[in-house]
Amino acid sequence: MSAKVICITNQKGGVGKTTTAVNLAYYLAKDKFKTLLVDFDPQGNASSGLGIDKTIPAQLGYTMTEVILGSASLSQAIRPTKYKNYDIAPATPELANAEVEITSQPRKFVRLRDAIHSVADNYDYIIIDSPPSLSLLTVNGMIASNYLLLPVQTEFYALEGVAQLLESMKLIMKQANPNLKLLGVVATMYDKRTSLSAQVYNEIKKYFKNLTFKTTIPRNVRVAEAPSHGVPVGAYDKFSKGAKAYKELAKEIEERTK
Repeated sequence: MSAKVICITNQKGGVGKTTTAVNLAYYLAKDKFKTLLVDFDPQGNASSGLGIDKTIPAQLGYTMTEVILGSASLSQAIRPTKYKNYDIAPATPELANAEVEITSQPRKFVRLRDAIHSVADNYDYIIIDSPPSLSLLTVNGMIASNYLLLPVQTEFYALEGVAQLLESMKLIMKQANPNLKLLGVVATMYDKRTSLSAQVYNEIKKYFKNLTFKTTIPRNVRVAEAPSHGVPVGAYDKFSKGAKAYKELAKEIEERTK
């Protein structure tokens, strides 16, 4: 088995990218797929969202910083979470310095791909949470992946910047990763009480057609609270609307990546 690698990206911050990464990986693991979440965002929110304390370096061991600098292998940075079939490779703010450091070094675009290659046979899915920018780390994420998953919030300006991201994707497909596919677009922070949400969702569907996921991720207090407890929403309140939505999204993704 070689893992299906999905890079979750959007150059806008605050669109639910990390939340989607943490919870999608949780539900894939619950569906008995061996899943690895690679926290590739220097903010390290996916790591703290799974209860990893980034302030205690001694407890941390190796992180994606050492992996990208080449001083540790990805398998050395991986640790199990509390949940069956669910592993994480954590990140800390140091990753931003590592990004600057590798800028002038060889193979700077394929470091993540090489690292993932070494563990791909151990997993069914590898989910990459990339930074909210078109940075060197994001490009590494795209080159390392089979699929791109794009969370888009159902708010004004939602599609701004998406065109630029798709241009970058085309460029990467042409020059570095011809196998990269857009897996789909998921509407996040959807509020069915507002006409704006419905309007933006229709716009997303018009633009991306059948690449738009049927599942929308609602604005949900439980989804917002779960990270502060260091758990995915499915472990925090599995009956919440947000948990149910991520469970459905996982099913749709399993279907699309068959």
